[in-house]
Amino acid sequence: MIIDTHLHPTNLVDEAWRHTGTPFTGERMLKLMDGPYMINGKPRRIDMGFIQPPPGNTGYRDGNRMGRDGIRDYMSYIAELCQNYPDRFIGNFTFNPRWGPENGALELEFHVKEYGFKMLKLHANMHGYRPDRALEWLRPAMKMCAKYNVVVLIHTGDGPYTIPTMFYPIIREFPMVNFIIGHFGIQTGGNYSFESFWMAHDTPNVYCESGWCFQSRIVEFAKQLEKHKIVFGTDSPPNDPGMWLRELEVLCHDAPQGMNLSEDDLEGYLGNNVAKLVGIDPTPPPANLEDAKARLTDTYAGVDRATGRHLATA
Repeated sequence: MIIDTHLHPTNLVDEAWRHTGTPFTGERMLKLMDGPYMINGKPRRIDMGFIQPPPGNTGYRDGNRMGRDGIRDYMSYIAELCQNYPDRFIGNFTFNPRWGPENGALELEFHVKEYGFKMLKLHANMHGYRPDRALEWLRPAMKMCAKYNVVVLIHTGDGPYTIPTMFYPIIREFPMVNFIIGHFGIQTGGNYSFESFWMAHDTPNVYCESGWCFQSRIVEFAKQLEKHKIVFGTDSPPNDPGMWLRELEVLCHDAPQGMNLSEDDLEGYLGNNVAKLVGIDPTPPPANLEDAKARLTDTYAGVDRATGRHLATA
């Protein structure tokens, strides 16, 4: 299956990125996910995606409620989408410690129990704190992540507060929590892909998200990292998923663009790696063209719509 770790649907105009000024709703996101995208000659879609609000919509503005009520407000549309499309969307809780570290931790627990959220997002730049010096702000949420096996996705790639190694203190303090370095350390302000690579290489609980990384670096890093260490993510919108799918697909090609990766290993990068991190059953790649076409209209990612359970265990 293909699982995108990084999607931002919204029913509001994005307050930081703006884009076209039209909300990129969950339904628009589903259309984008559906593609189809050609991978090794087979039509594919993004079966499931971890969704979170745009980070610009998670800060305070005039009229907001405060504390846990305010947090629940900015997470409300994501929770709604996870209820409406449980076979497509998985909740990613945006943790902004400026609403109160304990408030955020308790709301994370609520969203895990009530809506099945499986991931938490940190965006230190948007929320204005130094992650290496604000450990007391992060600890309450990290304890909840450890308790409920919630994976942490970290925005990285620009200063002053999202340089990957700035998160090493909290990563080392919580070795039982799995951390994904978003954007492979690349964003608007810099390229910290080699930092991200070495962190994933040397630290058991650190993984890297493929999106934003240069294709030539992806093949270089994939040759050296253990195969479970890279996960697929697009940061859509504004990105088009097809370009990031393509940079992983070429790993199946000959050198120098590729490394003769098997389709089974490619399926790990595309979705099975992150599936295993959050307790979703992995699936094999399509056996042939007919199998791939059938999956475009099946019970998305092997989930029975009636029961919400994976067909393998239903």
